[in-house]
Amino acid sequence: MEQIFSISDLFNPEALLRYGGVTLLLVIVFAESGLFLGFFLPGDSLLFVAGLLADSKYLSPPVLVIWLLLLTAAIAGAQVGFWFGKNAGNYLESRKENLFYKKKYLESTRSFYDRYGNSALILGRFLPIVRTFIPILAGMVKMENRKFGMLNMVGATSWVSTMFFAGYGLGNAFPGISEHLELIVGGMILITAVPVWITMSKVRQKKKNANVKFPSTFSF
Repeated sequence: MEQIFSISDLFNPEALLRYGGVTLLLVIVFAESGLFLGFFLPGDSLLFVAGLLADSKYLSPPVLVIWLLLLTAAIAGAQVGFWFGKNAGNYLESRKENLFYKKKYLESTRSFYDRYGNSALILGRFLPIVRTFIPILAGMVKMENRKFGMLNMVGATSWVSTMFFAGYGLGNAFPGISEHLELIVGGMILITAVPVWITMSKVRQKKKNANVKFPSTFSF
């Protein structure tokens, strides 16, 4: 009996690629790169697993073609987020919180931006949640279009290339490793969570020292 795609599969990179192939891969990378509704999607592990499964029946286009398509999706998604932030900043500030949007995500991203400045647009690509909201914040603070465009391209290229080719290289070095994707995805989640935890802990401590309450990024 053929398996039916479920909501839980949205958090399973292997299932996403097996069901949706290149099309779903690009949609998710686009959404997580700048649409605030996409912050919960597994971008890092998805890119890594995409590299592992490149040249397989699930991702049949040439590796360089997939890479270029991923770059385009990541750059375009952030550009849309930047445009949205520039034109709807007040809307986000006053928007009512719901399951998909909480002001603490924007506040955490603002703290990260205050700490790292323009470099946050590159470093933030490697941090879940921040990756989604940093282009929106850049638009809200009215960053110059050309500067954002350059930083966006550098950040997207660094993120996509690192994650995708790390997976591709590992898959070529150990051909049978794709049979253990569950362990790999679990490891990726832990690896990507560490810098988030360290960064947010520093920001939280700074807020604490300033007697300002800092909301936890990971609570819903």
